[in-house]
Amino acid sequence: MGVEGKDKQKALEAGATAVSGQLGRTVQRLRKAYNLSLSDLSEQSGVAKSIISQIERNETNPTLSTIWRLAQALDVSIERVLQGTEDEPFVEKSSRGDTPILVSEDGKCKLAITGWIKTVEWLQWYDFTAAPGGVLASDPHQRGSIECLSVIAGELEVEVAGVIETAAAGETLRYRCDRPHVIRNRSARPAHATMVCILKAAVME
Repeated sequence: MGVEGKDKQKALEAGATAVSGQLGRTVQRLRKAYNLSLSDLSEQSGVAKSIISQIERNETNPTLSTIWRLAQALDVSIERVLQGTEDEPFVEKSSRGDTPILVSEDGKCKLAITGWIKTVEWLQWYDFTAAPGGVLASDPHQRGSIECLSVIAGELEVEVAGVIETAAAGETLRYRCDRPHVIRNRSARPAHATMVCILKAAVME
């Protein structure tokens, strides 16, 4: 049986409060998960910092336009912003066609960018393949950066500042990549590895 008059109004107000409260909790959770300050989210969304703060504290009922801007800045759907819960699973799938691929100058090495765009400023990771004789020469990354190369198949050689080391399948090389560095496949077989680059912001000193 439905509700009418004052009871209906109270029910609507209670529902609006519940949705608004969920919105505030979800925006705050996602903002912190992405390590964004109120100022960062304000700049990315175009929503005033004071408004975002009020939303998180459940002190205002934002317009649909405001919710859409926040959802875009947080890279989620409006439905997720409104319905998300703290224990909601996060699953994102990228197809082979959606994965950007970088190719070395000699055309023999390929880097498929499997990392997440949200972490590109401090953490990058790739699927690396090198044909026999392939060479990937890289300029220095920002100071303090570390690269980790885990060989899955074949054998790869890394040279950094005149120091050369080789890794076979099942082995990992970690090295400073804030100076010129080169990865080579000197073997007669293709090589396959995962590469993770940890930039200065994430390196513990």
